[in-house]
Amino acid sequence: MTTDRKYTPSHEWIELNGNQGLVGITNYAKGEFGDIVYIELPQVGKKVLSGEEVVVLESTKAAADIYAPVSGEIVEVNEALQKDLSLLNNDPEGKGWLFKMTLSQGGEKESLLLSVSEYKEMISG
Repeated sequence: MTTDRKYTPSHEWIELNGNQGLVGITNYAKGEFGDIVYIELPQVGKKVLSGEEVVVLESTKAAADIYAPVSGEIVEVNEALQKDLSLLNNDPEGKGWLFKMTLSQGGEKESLLLSVSEYKEMISG
């Protein structure tokens, strides 16, 4: 985990750069899911609200919804995942990122997201 990222209680991470965010799932979430065998990514241009279902994953253990960590618009998806899910299975906090978004409500960064230390405390408790 890197300190320039924020986390959600539902195990998504967002790496913030101004009003842009790169979003994925945490290593902890990936461990809970097992091997991911299918992914449904959002449409570019889709406007989402914080907490809204954005991505559907199916794994060897279960199906799971991945939620938008903040409100905004999807501006890019990781097309490489459609061809190679090992990127997500092996590196969920790096090459296995899910989508990029433009944030529409800047205040959500502080009010809705956890710092790296808060996230580590949550998953260890």
